[in-house]
Amino acid sequence: MEIGQALDISAAGLAAETSRLRVIAENLANQDSTAATPDAEPYRRKTISFATRMDRALGIPTVRVARIGRDPAAFPQRYDPGHPAADAQGYVRTPNVNSFVELMDMREAERSYSANLAVLQTTRGMLERTIGLLK
Repeated sequence: MEIGQALDISAAGLAAETSRLRVIAENLANQDSTAATPDAEPYRRKTISFATRMDRALGIPTVRVARIGRDPAAFPQRYDPGHPAADAQGYVRTPNVNSFVELMDMREAERSYSANLAVLQTTRGMLERTIGLLK
């Protein structure tokens, strides 16, 4: 594997994990939102899926975001009869975002991001040393 390919693989990993962190941040930002009316849906948690794709220019497989989907899980309900989005029984549907799950996903994404960054920095250091030897 060439040094340039290692840099491109790490860069693709960084871009994928950045997208993952962006989705997690959006989920966490909307975890306390509700719908404006009883028949409207509250925020639905987003999910992200990755796929390996062959980069034809490089001739190597890299990771990419395959799709950003929606979590089909049911909405939790909270009793709040005074809320504008409360149904006839006084329950308000809340987003299906679990902050504990989001924080664990964030921690995993952070570790993957850090690993890709470490590979990028190590590869860059090797490239700098190689250039230094050629001088």
